Amino acid sequence: IQLVESGGGSTQPGGSLRLTCTTSGFMFSTSVMSWHRQAPGKARELVAMINSLSTFTQYGNSVKGRFTISRDNAKKIVYLQMNSLIPEDTGVYYCGTNGLWGQGTQVTVSS
Repeated sequence: IQLVESGGGSTQPGGSLRLTCTTSGFMFSTSVMSWHRQAPGKARELVAMINSLSTFTQYGNSVKGRFTISRDNAKKIVYLQMNSLIPEDTGVYYCGTNGLWGQGTQVTVSS
């Protein structure tokens, strides 16, 4: 089982980034997928989740209206489009399913 995040980086406030999680080794098309993040000194928190058919999504309060989660079941990829980024979005972003996590990708928002 592999979950590999990519697309992180540094940007100024107001910028955008798109994270990608490429997966293999499990039944992606029937799995709920999520993005979590962890800022320095803070607990890991839910950013967004999406059900298997993309008919239901849920977002953390701090990212509602700015972030969008989506998935491509044919490619076994889940995305996180992040717009209007603010410094508080800084952290390591993890893709996950059923208690399994990738290695994370760093997102830094700073002027």
